[in-house]
Amino acid sequence: MSETYYEFGTAADRWDRAQMFFEAKEYLTAARILGGLVEEVPEQVAPRLLLARAYYHSARLGKAEVELRAVLERDPVEDYARLMLGRTLERQGRHSEAAPHLRMAAALTGDFDSGTS
Repeated sequence: MSETYYEFGTAADRWDRAQMFFEAKEYLTAARILGGLVEEVPEQVAPRLLLARAYYHSARLGKAEVELRAVLERDPVEDYARLMLGRTLERQGRHSEAAPHLRMAAALTGDFDSGTS
């Protein structure tokens, strides 16, 4: 895969660019930029979480799941990652695997009336 202009610049430049593409619903382009950032700074949760979201929105659910599990390894109480993992598993038809993550996300946010039982 050849590099393009949006894969160059500082990490901050690429982060801004990735967010811009994500907001424009150009999820594949955002994921391409974010993949490089995640390789560069694998310990940072924000780029990996946005990468997971880009994968989710572009129906690359297996990749989204991998990134979300990596986020949760680093930060087990990241409530949005829990919610997204639950939704990703649901979207794959894996409802029994999704349920505990959805319940935990609800508990972490105090949203006990979310209907995820």
